[in-house]
Amino acid sequence: MPTTPPTALTPYLTPAHHRLWHEADAFAAEYIAPRVERMEAAPHKAERKSAQLIAERGWFGVTIPKQYGGMAAGHVAKTVLIHRTGVVSAAAAAMLQASLIPIGAVQHWGTVEQKRQWLPQAAAGTLLLSIAVTEPRAGGHIGGIETVAEQDGDWWMITGEKVHIGNSHLAGLHVVVARTAPPNVSASQALTAFLVEHDRKGLNRETHRPALGLHGFTAGRLRLDRVRIPATNVLGDIGQGLSVAQSSSILYGRLNLAGVSLGIHEAFVEVTTGFLKNRPRYDGTLADLDVLKDRLGDMEARLRAARILTYHAAHLLDQGARCDGDLITAKYFGHTMAMDTGRTAMELHGSRAFDTTYVLERLWRDIQMTYPPAGTGEFQRIHLSKSTLGKAEIEWSERLAAETAWHQPIPDPTAA
Repeated sequence: MPTTPPTALTPYLTPAHHRLWHEADAFAAEYIAPRVERMEAAPHKAERKSAQLIAERGWFGVTIPKQYGGMAAGHVAKTVLIHRTGVVSAAAAAMLQASLIPIGAVQHWGTVEQKRQWLPQAAAGTLLLSIAVTEPRAGGHIGGIETVAEQDGDWWMITGEKVHIGNSHLAGLHVVVARTAPPNVSASQALTAFLVEHDRKGLNRETHRPALGLHGFTAGRLRLDRVRIPATNVLGDIGQGLSVAQSSSILYGRLNLAGVSLGIHEAFVEVTTGFLKNRPRYDGTLADLDVLKDRLGDMEARLRAARILTYHAAHLLDQGARCDGDLITAKYFGHTMAMDTGRTAMELHGSRAFDTTYVLERLWRDIQMTYPPAGTGEFQRIHLSKSTLGKAEIEWSERLAAETAWHQPIPDPTAA
C-alpha cells in the first residue's frame, strides 16, 4: 500500500517528491510485486518486463535534462524511485539504478552531439545503457584494466573482457573503459571511455547466469574481440577514462546502491514487524515481549539513520555541494546497517527464516549484493580516512554536480 514519507525527510522532499513517492509505491505494488515470484522462480532468465514497465514511466530519464526529453528531477527524486521500488523488489530497483550510472556519464562527459543522439532514447526508455569497467583479473582495481583500445585512423579497435555489468543483457549501449596507453603510464592518463553499441561486430554477451541474489537482474560478462567503433564514440577526452569511471561511481553508483539497500532495509523491518505482531505467544503475540521490542526498536533506529544519511546525501548532491564523503557514508553505512537489521530479522524469525519460500530469504540474499559495487566497505573507509587526513583526491560532487541545475540545460564540460 502507498505510504507517507516520514516527517524526518521534510527538509529534503518537495511536493513533487511527495507525489513521486506515492506514484512509485502504487506502481511497485501494482506492476512489480506480481512479477517478484516469477523472477525468483526463474533465476536463469533475464527479467525484461519489469525494466520495460519502468521505462514506460520515463524513470530512466529522471536525471536527464528536459531538453533531451528527461524529467530533470534530480538525485532526491532518483533516490525516491530506487528506494520505493526496492522495498518491493531490489532486483527491479537494481535495473533502474544500473542504467542511471552510464546515463550520468554521458550527461557529464558527452559531447553535445552524443547527448542529442543518446539521451532522448534513454529518457524515452527505448535504449538502456550499461557501464563496463570491472574485469575478471582486475576486479574493482581500475588501474589494472587490461582491455585495450588501439587507434586506427578515425576508428578504434577494442579487445578485452568485462564482468559484473549491470543490465548487460538489456542494454543497447555500453560505456566501456579501456587502456589507450602503455602499461607504464599512470591510470589517470592511460584509460579512455568509449560508447559501444550492442550490435557491433566482435561484441559478445555471455549467457545470463544467476547470482546469489537480485534474481532477474542481469550483471553479466562482455567479450570484445577487435570491436571497431568510430572516433566520435570516444566519451570525454582520450586519457580521461579514469575520471569518467570514478565520477560515475561516486556521483551515481554510491547513492544508487544506498537507495537499493534502503529499500531492502525497510522491507526487513516491515516483514519482521508483521511476523512479531501475528505470531501467538502466551496470552498475546511475540510483539508483546519486551525483549523482542528492544531488538525491533534497534532495527527501527538503524532504518531511520540509513534513511536520513541517504536522502541527506542526495539533497546535497542536488544543491551542488561538496559531498563525496556523504555519498560514501550513505553507501557504506546504508549497506552495513541493513545487514545488521537483516541479521536481527533472521534471528527473530527463528527457524521460519530458513524457509526458502518466505520473503525473508530473498531479502537476505539481495542485501549481500549491495556490498561490492561502487567500492567495498574497505575501499569506502580508506577514502573517508583520506578526507580526515586532509589528503582527499578530487571532489567530483563539487566539480561536476555543481554544474547541474535541474531546471536548466547541463553545460557541456568538453566545450573549450
